[in-house]
Amino acid sequence: MSKKGTIGVGVIGLGFMGRTHLAAYNAARRAGHDCRLAAVCDSRSERLAGGADAAGNFETTAVADRLFDASEVHTYTDPARLLADEAVDLVSICTHTDTHVDLAIAALRAGKHVLVEKPVALRAADARRLVDAAAGASTLCMPAMCMRFWPEWVWLKQRIDDRAYGPIRSAVFQRLGGAPPWAQEFYCDVARSGGALVDLHVHDADFVRWCFGEPDAVVSGGSIYHVTTIYQYERGPAHVTAEGGWSHAAGFPFRMRYLVAFERATADFEFGRTPPLLLAHDGKMEPVPMEATSASAYDGEIRHILDAIARGDRRLIAPIEEAEAVTRMLEAERKSLETGGPVRVVS
Repeated sequence: MSKKGTIGVGVIGLGFMGRTHLAAYNAARRAGHDCRLAAVCDSRSERLAGGADAAGNFETTAVADRLFDASEVHTYTDPARLLADEAVDLVSICTHTDTHVDLAIAALRAGKHVLVEKPVALRAADARRLVDAAAGASTLCMPAMCMRFWPEWVWLKQRIDDRAYGPIRSAVFQRLGGAPPWAQEFYCDVARSGGALVDLHVHDADFVRWCFGEPDAVVSGGSIYHVTTIYQYERGPAHVTAEGGWSHAAGFPFRMRYLVAFERATADFEFGRTPPLLLAHDGKMEPVPMEATSASAYDGEIRHILDAIARGDRRLIAPIEEAEAVTRMLEAERKSLETGGPVRVVS
């Protein structure tokens, strides 16, 4: 690592997610994590001035007017030059999906730790190439599966695991909005983005798999722009579904929700509501208190990998192998869309 153990950070891709990562690294440093922004890279040179404006579905980490001082940070338009920068220890890869795997492999070969945005890849075979490269590397490689760090979703995972309210009877996830108005040349090209099935629905597919394990089969309806999937388990919850779509008109507010029925309680989360998480239990519907914090799920994932690097710990909440597994699950969902019937998920 850099001088005095400080983790030097590089960010490749300064669109919405890249700027979100920059803000989260800045917040981590203010919170006492020993890191510093060493370098940034984007093919559009006008993004290298350090401005903070970017579009997205919702507010992420609070940002200042500027995310970095270009006079104090190495700026590049060529990712290879950033990867050769000895001041960089950890690289966030926030470029378009079809570049993730090759950039992440190049970063690992350059001796860098890697945080690679979701979806890691459109095809499980490509994700496998990264898994193999990570297995042979001395550095860490983590997919940015942010829902694993969202406080109300962490709470849900804990209640599923500790069975405080009994087993799950039903789990329904929903993630809806209009088509992304930014980078439309990418998102509208489903051969590159995978459509809402891959780029948006991946969050809930990953969370379902994290909570309940790999389903035996999936049944999907709709299209790659708006999909609903039933996850079938021979030994698991009888009713698990996730809906994700970009089919709503401009101006429709982004919606993210879960409704989970335990044997003795029902958890109801809705993004943007106050309070966002309610629990029906013992005949009452009450808010679930969350620890007061300004940290977002993006802060959580970034602080997690910074801590793992600092400790020399290879145990990650989101291992890269699970990115391959969820990509394989999404492939099964796409096949189900095409065939109209159930498709077994093959490990």
